[in-house]
Amino acid sequence: MWKRVLETTKKAAAAATATAATGPQLATRKNPSSSRRKAVTPATAVSPAALLRLKQAASSKRTNLPSTLPDAQDVAAVEDENPSGGFTKEILSILNGPDDAEELRGAQAPPEESEDAEESVVNRILDTEWFAAPPPSNPLAAWRKEVAREKKKRYIFKNTESRRFTRLMQKCADKLGAEPALEFFGKLGRDTGAKEFNALIRICLGKAKECMDIDSAVEHIYRAYRLFELMRERGYQIVEDCYGPFLLYLVDVGMSEEFDMFSVFFKDANPQSSSRIAYYEMLFWIRAQDEEKIQELCRSVEDFNEEGDYDMAESYMLAFAESDRRLDFISLLESLDPTRILRSKYLLTIFQSLGRLELKNYAEKLLQQMRSKESGVGKFSSIIFEYASNIPNIAVEDVIVSFNRWHEQFEVAPSISASEKIISVCCKSSKISLALDVAECLCKSNPDMPVELFHPIIQACEQGSEFHMVHPIYDLMRRHKMKLKTETFRNMINLCVKMKDKNHNGAQMVMAQMQIAGVKPDSETYCYLIFNCEFEEKISEYLDQLRQDGIHMSKHIYMSLVSAYARLGNFDMAKQVLQNKEIPPKYLNEIKSALIGALASNGKVLDGLIMYDEIKQSGCHLEPKSAIALIENTQTKGELDRLYQLLEELGDSNMWFDGCSRVLLYCVQHNHPNAAIGLLKQLKEKDEMSTYMVIDQVFSQIWDMDPVNLDFGMKILHAVKELGLNVSRTSLDFLLSACVKAKDSNRAQLIWTEYESAGLPHNVLTSLRMYQALLLSQKKKATKKLLRKIPKEDVHVRYIIDSCQMAYCSQNLKLPSASRSSSIKRAASKAGSTCKPAASGTEVFRNEAEEAHTGP
Repeated sequence: MWKRVLETTKKAAAAATATAATGPQLATRKNPSSSRRKAVTPATAVSPAALLRLKQAASSKRTNLPSTLPDAQDVAAVEDENPSGGFTKEILSILNGPDDAEELRGAQAPPEESEDAEESVVNRILDTEWFAAPPPSNPLAAWRKEVAREKKKRYIFKNTESRRFTRLMQKCADKLGAEPALEFFGKLGRDTGAKEFNALIRICLGKAKECMDIDSAVEHIYRAYRLFELMRERGYQIVEDCYGPFLLYLVDVGMSEEFDMFSVFFKDANPQSSSRIAYYEMLFWIRAQDEEKIQELCRSVEDFNEEGDYDMAESYMLAFAESDRRLDFISLLESLDPTRILRSKYLLTIFQSLGRLELKNYAEKLLQQMRSKESGVGKFSSIIFEYASNIPNIAVEDVIVSFNRWHEQFEVAPSISASEKIISVCCKSSKISLALDVAECLCKSNPDMPVELFHPIIQACEQGSEFHMVHPIYDLMRRHKMKLKTETFRNMINLCVKMKDKNHNGAQMVMAQMQIAGVKPDSETYCYLIFNCEFEEKISEYLDQLRQDGIHMSKHIYMSLVSAYARLGNFDMAKQVLQNKEIPPKYLNEIKSALIGALASNGKVLDGLIMYDEIKQSGCHLEPKSAIALIENTQTKGELDRLYQLLEELGDSNMWFDGCSRVLLYCVQHNHPNAAIGLLKQLKEKDEMSTYMVIDQVFSQIWDMDPVNLDFGMKILHAVKELGLNVSRTSLDFLLSACVKAKDSNRAQLIWTEYESAGLPHNVLTSLRMYQALLLSQKKKATKKLLRKIPKEDVHVRYIIDSCQMAYCSQNLKLPSASRSSSIKRAASKAGSTCKPAASGTEVFRNEAEEAHTGP
């Protein structure tokens, strides 16, 4: 059955791949024409013409997928010869889950077990029993397994299965299309629920956003419309989480007819959504800049005769706030009943808008009315936070001042939840000391504060590398006699070992406190300690201690061991870790990968490459981090093919980009221009914006090489322009400095003109570099001409010019001696007092000039 299911998927995916090759190419996005934005009232019925236009556009661009999926057949196809084999493997990995995937990546099963393994996978598809299992030999053991299975379904499996199935649905919809995916799962007997429909609709919306032309996007819009229709037919409620993003997309692209059609459809499918859809309608006309329509909608809710009118007015007000229409927002706010505003489910959003629009008086009036009628203060404190934190361009310190002032004015104590939000804001802004002050005030007013209050602060310390803050955090916890938990201890130990306390005194102190509190360190705590050990004796001590504590040797502990031994230079001990027979086979590949990365990072690249070959021969794969470590540390000649092979190990897009950038720098170092240009093209296709940083690194390395390879640099410059990329000032600065270093004034002149071609004006530093190049070439006339154009008001510029002349020039090119000596004296006297750092910089420039070795 499993083979039949996979064969069905493969055939549909292959058909989609074959037809997609002949599909239309997307054009450049154009602004929607004004003719598409005719005024349409919210109550207009669905236009048959609009629906017909959607259908026609979809049918003209739709890939020729089969109307029904082919019947499943028992065909034993070879996976490698099938173009959809990779897709099948992705589905299998989703169905099996992460743990099963690790088992499949582990040691290969013996031939006699392969048939049983296949049967096990077959019976586990979608976690549904497709075939009846044979009678158990031990009924009691089978009964126990059944009870455990039911518990797993009840407590764990429900969420995992739903998430896994959603991923599977998304993958199939991406390959087959939305409707064929529904049909495919219908053949499996799987009912499609609201979550699955929402996942497919999000896929259609994502593909519509990717289109660079509205007419191309209509195809995906129509498919989404069909999915919404199916949801309504099957009785599922279409809520704002589902229709909201879709309406916002139509607002962004200005498709008025389609927006009207969907609005009417959603109101009909869910009448309770009418007032909320009014928010998107007002947004649409605001984006279209149709003032007449905006005022018409506002007049339609002036009387508030019905409950729906009031809700619509509230939605219009929120749309005005979202669009920064301050006067319109105030006008509607003043017309609404304050007591009803305070009961609104969008009250927090309203106060966020009051803060963003800086309407302090209106916020104060609402707070006064709320304080006089409500005894509870929890919601009151949260509302104050929402107002204070949304004031434009406000510093974190000022948020706290405003927050405290409002509480003092209304004689209310800050709530715990609002104070936690303040702490979160401080942590996100890297204001750790400020967050700690807020936490201390909260602990003083609330003696029973939970220790979880400090977890965001500890995490912010780690992210911001402020490891030293672990001491005041721990002191504060001790002063308030807080009961620490295992996670708290582990995070604090992590900060201590990262701070590199001598002999791990800080970590040992926290470990001692854990023993006093009766809290045993877990495996993650020992991972931190072992990984950062400075002596092998401490590693042995921690291993003995974790065994005494009964801690299970996790794969992360084994990985920490190989990393620690390799860093300390004991590579034999690092390799012996793999000989431990207690290591589960499914973790062996990851631990081997960690060892390869540790060897490569600590000078044993050859050993790492040998182990990598062993992994490849066994049919396993190398973990991405280890592949990056090998690429980074492989610097010998003749390894380009090996680096290409390592790149294939990087499936993640970001990791691949990082690895490809490093291989490109290898090509620069070992003079492989054609390979470098090929990699540059791939980088541009993957992420054009990040490619500019890589190009800067390439030219930086060209300048740093000795001798300078200007031929390579000019080829890369030409390739960058051929690829349609802009040449940055940083790249040209490095290349011009490389010309100075190579004493090549002709190419320096070419680079000088490239600044003008790139629209980059020549600044003082660029002119000084070109001046050096001309001095080196002894082109006296050109040198004097450029020297007249360089601004000499800055004393340090004059000092640099004099330094260059002393290093490069013959006597007749120098400035008059009196002028030169006076300028040097003035620069020296000025630099000796107020401009001391600048004087140091010019001295470096002078030394570089003397060595003909300057850089940007």
